Amino acid sequence: MTMAGLERPDSGTISINGKSLNAMNEDTLAQFRGANIGIVFQSFHLIPTMTALENVAVPLELAGVADAETRAAQELRNVGLGERLSHYPAQLSGGEQQRVALARALAPNPAILVADEPTGNLDETTGATIMDLLFALKRERGSTLVLVTHDLVLAARCDRQIRLRSGNLDVATASEKADA
Repeated sequence: MTMAGLERPDSGTISINGKSLNAMNEDTLAQFRGANIGIVFQSFHLIPTMTALENVAVPLELAGVADAETRAAQELRNVGLGERLSHYPAQLSGGEQQRVALARALAPNPAILVADEPTGNLDETTGATIMDLLFALKRERGSTLVLVTHDLVLAARCDRQIRLRSGNLDVATASEKADA
């Protein structure tokens, strides 16, 4: 995920809000990413020995947020997990684990939310619920959502699509899709 600064590009540059990610050292990049980019992975990446609340609060605490636990609890309530704060990942369903991951990504209130196949490990119904929640929270917060998916129906919900086909990029906006 070079776009999110998790990997370095082989060539070219990545700039977000006028800042070159290429020019940043690892510590500066991690700090920038923590403040500006929320990431939701297909495989959740929750820490199994921490509760849902702790999984969401830890990145906030590392960023020096004073009310990390309060904000984490609020984000968990926002994704419908207010009653599951003290549960460990193994005690949560796949959909609940993905909602914890979503709350963790949203907690710092990032300008950009990157979701990499966020429904890939979920059944169809749970996946649809997670995506409805993701799009609703994106709208409420005014965030930019970058969604990586193989699901064409899900991609059709996006304002703009960039498809990678045989190593070539194909770009379509919502208006171009409507004209097709």
